[in-house]
Amino acid sequence: MSTTLITILGRTPKDANGYRPTKYHFDDGNQTQSLAFFGWALQQRLHPQRMLILGTSGSMWDHLFEGDIDLGDEGADERVSLIEACEGKQVTQAQLDKLSPFLSKHLGCQVELTLIPYARDEVEQVELLSIMANHVPAGESVHLDVTHGFRHLPMLSLLAALYLRIVRNASIEKIWYAAYDPDTGNAPVHDLSGLLRIADGLQALASFDKDGDYGIFVPLLQQAGLSPASTQALSEAAYFENILNVGEATGKLRKAREAGLDQAKLKPEAELLLPAIRERLNWLDEKKQFEKQTQLARRALERKDYLRATLYAYESVITKLCLKDNVSIVDFEKREQSRKDYEAAQKNQRGQEHDDYKLLKNLRNQVAHGTRGSTGDIQKIMLNENLLQQILTKLLARIENGDLPRTAG
Repeated sequence: MSTTLITILGRTPKDANGYRPTKYHFDDGNQTQSLAFFGWALQQRLHPQRMLILGTSGSMWDHLFEGDIDLGDEGADERVSLIEACEGKQVTQAQLDKLSPFLSKHLGCQVELTLIPYARDEVEQVELLSIMANHVPAGESVHLDVTHGFRHLPMLSLLAALYLRIVRNASIEKIWYAAYDPDTGNAPVHDLSGLLRIADGLQALASFDKDGDYGIFVPLLQQAGLSPASTQALSEAAYFENILNVGEATGKLRKAREAGLDQAKLKPEAELLLPAIRERLNWLDEKKQFEKQTQLARRALERKDYLRATLYAYESVITKLCLKDNVSIVDFEKREQSRKDYEAAQKNQRGQEHDDYKLLKNLRNQVAHGTRGSTGDIQKIMLNENLLQQILTKLLARIENGDLPRTAG
């Protein structure tokens, strides 16, 4: 895997001696000589195979050839033309293309000089992201430097990093930012890549709220220092809940809690997310199995997972029947017998409970088999998402209130 350094070229203050130089201080104690462009310090430190320098038509492109490094007489005519263009903030891509080979030769790596828009609106911001993606090979290792440039570019850099990871499968090693201190004239160097890990956590939460899979948290929590026992239990719980085995999922999630999920001291990006993760596990605190199933059905309905919402709702009713009959809720044959006994008793009765159970069972059969609705009413419901939501919401409320089935304790 080769490495690309992407660095943004801005325009630092300039006087009779040129652009303002700064000494950059890395957190390992290393300090650079006085430089006006931080990109050169990173190039010397990282030794990338490729260096992509991005700047607007008004960036200090002339400094690349007249300031921190000495190219001698190479490209003298082109450099004079570039200086004039910089003064008028009218640098063109053609000028940069002529000069980039001189930097490549001097630095011993491929250097690309590329004009970018000022990113003043959404159109230009999207263009900037596209330019970055077009210049980064698939699977590349990337360092992103946002020290120079307009103040809104560091915000865009986070989006750029996420974009490169998704569309180019790039590995973002670090996001570099050197903050100039006017009191000392120096610039301490910061690594902002922790923002990526925070973004990963937020994406994981969004993904979980979409499909309810705990497994999405496992890689993040592993990196943040959660114990292997806890992450393993969380991963296994994801599997069992996906196949609607609430009993096994409950046991695994409780093990994850006991193994560190509830009291672990993790890296900051995970600490930020733990309260939200724990809140999404509070259904474990329900005392009875049918209560857990009902909670999971409601959560599934909230994320429009109608399959799981219907299956969990129906199974919660059968579990309540098992409790009423004092039989094992995990014994399939006994569950089936409780269901059959209840349905036989319902044949001789009419009313809301009978109608609700019949409706829930028909909906369960419909979503489980994916076939055409057995009756006109079921077909009507399944063809209208809003109506299905309303029906399931009503049925869940009746289950929670003890109205379905009434005979259960």
